[in-house]
Amino acid sequence: MPYKAPVSDYAFLLKHVIGFDKVAATDRFTEATDDVVSAILTEAGKLCEEVMVPVQRAGDLHPAALENGVVCTSPGYKEAWAAIAEGGWTGISGDPEYGGMGLPMTVTTAVNEMMSAACLSLQLALLMTQGHIKVLEHHASDEIKELYLPKLMAGVWTGTMNLTEPQAGSDVGALTSRAEPNDDGSYAISGQKIYISWGDHDIADNICHLVLARMPGGMPGTKGISLFLVPKYLPDANGNPGVANTLKIVSLEHKMGLHGSPTCVMQYDGANGWLVGPAHGGMAAMFTMMNNARLGVGGQGIGVAEGAFQHAMAYALERKQGRSIHGNSIAAHADVRRMLMEMKAEIFAARCIALTNAVAVDMQTATEDKDWAARAAFLTPITKAFGTDVGINVANTGIQVHGGMGFVEEAGAAQYARDVRVTAIYEGTNGIQAMDLVARKMMDGGDAAAQLLDEIGAQAEQARGTHPELAEAVWQSSETLRETTEWMISQGDMDNRFAGAVPYLRAFARVLGAHFHLMAAVAEPGGPRETLARFYISRLLPEHTGLVQQAQSGADGLYAMSLDDLVSWWTARPRGCAISLAGPAGTRNHNLDGRPGGRVAVVDAPTAWTMWMSMGWMMGWRVDNRWYRLWLEQD
Repeated sequence: MPYKAPVSDYAFLLKHVIGFDKVAATDRFTEATDDVVSAILTEAGKLCEEVMVPVQRAGDLHPAALENGVVCTSPGYKEAWAAIAEGGWTGISGDPEYGGMGLPMTVTTAVNEMMSAACLSLQLALLMTQGHIKVLEHHASDEIKELYLPKLMAGVWTGTMNLTEPQAGSDVGALTSRAEPNDDGSYAISGQKIYISWGDHDIADNICHLVLARMPGGMPGTKGISLFLVPKYLPDANGNPGVANTLKIVSLEHKMGLHGSPTCVMQYDGANGWLVGPAHGGMAAMFTMMNNARLGVGGQGIGVAEGAFQHAMAYALERKQGRSIHGNSIAAHADVRRMLMEMKAEIFAARCIALTNAVAVDMQTATEDKDWAARAAFLTPITKAFGTDVGINVANTGIQVHGGMGFVEEAGAAQYARDVRVTAIYEGTNGIQAMDLVARKMMDGGDAAAQLLDEIGAQAEQARGTHPELAEAVWQSSETLRETTEWMISQGDMDNRFAGAVPYLRAFARVLGAHFHLMAAVAEPGGPRETLARFYISRLLPEHTGLVQQAQSGADGLYAMSLDDLVSWWTARPRGCAISLAGPAGTRNHNLDGRPGGRVAVVDAPTAWTMWMSMGWMMGWRVDNRWYRLWLEQD
């Protein structure tokens, strides 16, 4: 799979679009100079191209496997992880006191995106470990930090998070895992967790699980949940992996994609764990990891989009079909050119949103300013949802560019689509992200949204002198979005907000994308970036008009149709169906035994449907030398 790390694109964005200079100017990140950041991105790009890309297909073709209770990873993964660990990439934004690089989240986001493009299955282990590190940095005791953080930052141990249970998905508060206190201050953790990415493997010496469970006295719901650190192997007196903890891997999920990433069902049977953060404060601590992961998952979508685009671009340049005055390859044909430009324009927009989100996180860290915290919080669901939507859509378009070969697995295009699909689901579905945006993220009365819209409008005004048409379109879209935001805030019935949450989030992303494209056009007038900006603003930005209309449609139309009317009649009426025979004149006057007006039988609905589909409407049944068709009646 061809891949070239887009290091030059990151450099342009950091310098001209996302305002990284503000981060580098803070005391906290004073060492993040242009030279340092350039060197970091260059080295990360080499790692992606030379180490991670070669194992991408191996993970898909030779999935992780559970053998004798131990997970064996795909060929080459162990060696690739060793290179990641040796480079210190797991601790790229970690505290230097414990062996981290201490680099800004903006740089981490760029590096993680490149690694996602190179091999998403392996990058997922990195993202989980980085999130684990953040939780321990913010919430763990000094004793836990000193023991675990150096190992995690060195990549010799990895981390996971364990939230979901069979009955507790998005409703985390429904979990039943228990934590009973032991005499030594630890806890005995019991319960089952599902969908645990990299819950077991052979690429590192130990695996540290962050597990949500309920202590005695914990109230029902999320407010009674606590967080525990549960290692696969209990550290010995020297801090090395010792005896095995009482946890096991029940099974691995057989997934649509991400075959190289082992997704585990975990069973804890009185496993030793240590409390992280205050008792009954588990969700607050876990949200540290989840917010970090949501930014990272948005980057995963963008990274896969970049990989899929480059894959499709290479094919389009090589494939010769038909004739065009613009060239010999299919890339010269207008519709293929449209797809390729749309892919590139969408990636640019999503990448800018994610990096701007990371800048806000860095500024919050460096200044502890509440406005930066509010901006980071507001942009996080947009980054996650739009970034992963772009990943899915671009990967799907990549298959289309390949034509028939895109449907053939050997071409490699389908893997991007299969791998990225789950990113719109895990770490909170994109629908939940949108609901969070219009609910919790607007508890400030829309101040965070208004500040962003003010900046978009002001930048558009500045651009009128050089790019009047583009600037006008961006300014108008920001005002339309402002009106929609005010409508959202005015809705006391939250169902009205939730009914329009997804189109509202996408409309906001559309306008943000146009804003960043306009900034790029101003920074590089007359060049390819301006050309791409014109494409995005003229062809993609107009979508926001329909989106804001959907956003303000309210919930009444969604609930006007009952569930009985929504589902098909044969599933809505499961009691059964009568099967009769219709004669040539359409009258139901014969049965199989020749009795007029009778029924053949009353059977369950699926059986009746199967009989009708397989026999009735195709051939009918023969009775008394005459043909009759089946006639289905609701019982």
